[in-house]
Amino acid sequence: MNSIKKIAVFTSGGDAPGMNAAVRAVVRTAIYNNLQVGGIFRGYQGLIEGDIEALSARSVNQILQRGGTFLKSARSADFREKAGRERAYEKLKSNGIDAIVAIGGDGTFTGAHTFNKEFDFPIIGVPGTIDNDLVGTDYTIGFDTALNTVVDAVDKIRDTAASHNRLFFVEVMGRDAGFIAAHAGVASGALAVLIPEREMKIEQLVERLNEARRHNKSSSIVIVAEGGKSGNATEIARRVNELAPYYDTKVTILGHIQRGGSPSCFDRNLASRLGVAAVENLLQGKRDCMVGMINQKIVLTPFSDAISDKLTLDQELIRIADILSI
Repeated sequence: MNSIKKIAVFTSGGDAPGMNAAVRAVVRTAIYNNLQVGGIFRGYQGLIEGDIEALSARSVNQILQRGGTFLKSARSADFREKAGRERAYEKLKSNGIDAIVAIGGDGTFTGAHTFNKEFDFPIIGVPGTIDNDLVGTDYTIGFDTALNTVVDAVDKIRDTAASHNRLFFVEVMGRDAGFIAAHAGVASGALAVLIPEREMKIEQLVERLNEARRHNKSSSIVIVAEGGKSGNATEIARRVNELAPYYDTKVTILGHIQRGGSPSCFDRNLASRLGVAAVENLLQGKRDCMVGMINQKIVLTPFSDAISDKLTLDQELIRIADILSI
């Protein structure tokens, strides 16, 4: 065991369902190990401003089932500057904090990696992002809940699509990665999935739509990742209408609804396991890395690897989506 007596925890970047469960696990594991715990509000910006409160086991009552993050999140331009990071370090020292658990995505871990290099300060990250695009873990906290939200919405959209023989373009989150779109496409029976990882020409999409029409398909759902190479859902719907004006097209942009809601059982368990692992690994002297889960086993990935590499979408999933779309 090392000399850590007090740790702090914060959430940063885009919120994800299950972040509260991770905070709860961090706080209670720390207290179980006779440590003091500080909660940093509003991520790196709150750290710079000293927005830190002592947390107890009771402080995290009734948050396991809550979406969002009770510690709040914020962007911090100040932390990108050396002067801002120096202020953050002084706040940690003045509050007697010896180590940090940072819950977030690649932006959060980039900041943590830089901070560790500059001040040799122990930080371990917990992957909290609905995009599921981090190397070093099979799943990130929030991904499963976001998927269930998307599939539930698409199921409801299909009801009205079938009632009116309509073609719906459903836009989901995924600026740089198509994990949500691909998984939701298979689970909801979408006719096509458009993602950043591959380009589908509009002519190809129209041909697929026409083929389905020839087979008397009463409605069609096309799922579009917001960062798809063919454009966003509104652009794609317009271009399809130009080539095939006989389709009654509608566009639904799910937007931030995907970030909200009570976390699924899977995300609660994942967040709890990773939160416990983060504290225990800090106490074992680990730092400058992210805890993740691969094949149901806890693994550590250096921040440098987690932020430099991107998890690759399994092309087999796309192949399956194409097969089942007929």
